[in-house]
Amino acid sequence: MAESNFIDYVKIYCRSGRGGRGSTHMHRAKYIPKGGPDGGNGGRGGHIILRGNRNYWTLLHLRYDRHIQAEHGGNGSKNKSTGHQGADRYIDVPCGTVVYNAETGEYICDVTEHGQEIILLHGGRGGLGNFNFSTPTNQAPRYAQPGEPMQELTVILELKLLADVGLVGFPNAGKSTLVNALSSAKPKIGNYPFTTLEPSLGLVSYRDNRSFVIADIPGIIEGASEGRGLGLRFLRHIERNSILLFMVSADTDNIRKEYDTLLNELAQYNPELLDKRRILAITKCDLLGHDPELIDLLREGLPTDIPVLFISAVSGFNLQELKDRLWNEMNNESNKIAAITTSENILKQTKDLSRFTYVYEDEDDDEGWGDEPEEDDDIEYLDEDDIEDLDDEDFEYVDTSDAK
Repeated sequence: MAESNFIDYVKIYCRSGRGGRGSTHMHRAKYIPKGGPDGGNGGRGGHIILRGNRNYWTLLHLRYDRHIQAEHGGNGSKNKSTGHQGADRYIDVPCGTVVYNAETGEYICDVTEHGQEIILLHGGRGGLGNFNFSTPTNQAPRYAQPGEPMQELTVILELKLLADVGLVGFPNAGKSTLVNALSSAKPKIGNYPFTTLEPSLGLVSYRDNRSFVIADIPGIIEGASEGRGLGLRFLRHIERNSILLFMVSADTDNIRKEYDTLLNELAQYNPELLDKRRILAITKCDLLGHDPELIDLLREGLPTDIPVLFISAVSGFNLQELKDRLWNEMNNESNKIAAITTSENILKQTKDLSRFTYVYEDEDDDEGWGDEPEEDDDIEYLDEDDIEDLDDEDFEYVDTSDAK
């Protein structure tokens, strides 16, 4: 089977640039025999910056770019010249990306808007040149500051789809068929479990040229919150949806029990998901012949605290009513307020990485992550080439061991 292009998690090593060291150059000109110190400052190392980009919808572009390294800052030089600033390295990610520390599982940040920039690692500051340490009693300092070291971090990037409506249901509940009927998306449809192996987004056209986005989440099974089936990999995408559309097939033995099972899996994964707006859709009503008496019979025992609709994606039964209901719920004032704080609904606590071992395995890594990061160069406190054969009597020597 061909490898999927939908990549919603990736593990990368990031390293910012180290700061350049300051110069210990002494000024010497033909008519200025005692010009004094003029060593410049070192340049700042480059930052590692996350940037939201709506033109990306997966993390595929980062799958084979596992080492993100910013440029080091340049060293200071004579004539008080500051070293060049290391180039920042930008990591473009889709909107809805969450970042975790790969070693501890700690939540770091969340990128939700296009153009949003977050400095993941700061570049090291450049060291001060010797001209900064010149005083009346120490007119010829022969020492300078080294630059600050670089920062290193291995992170896990998780994509959580941003959509208005998320479909929640067991395999073969008709989710892909509904997305196909409401939008131009063409997810794979088949009469066997786990036909859908990756989430897909569909743009649903509504009245007056309005539209909303619907997300087809792969089927959840009982125990998905504990790692069974595919649910654990894709439950994260439900956190970003404004409304959850629960879908249960009309030919299910016990509709209420199946709905309660789905609700329990969401509660086990993240209890805050229960605060989202919910709608229950009973699918495949074409199997009932659209008989009102059978529909009324099935309605008995169903939840009364949420809207319940009987639909058929094959025949188009009640699809317009479903779109009307979804649109009204999305534009409900209380739901708008909740949407503003949607980032609060994601898991921000430390992630238990032991449950995600199978997700973050690097199949193409042989021995770790390649070459070890290069170590800092030895700091030179005296630029011999810059002093240009100064005579001992021209300057007073200072013991550099006492320099701070």
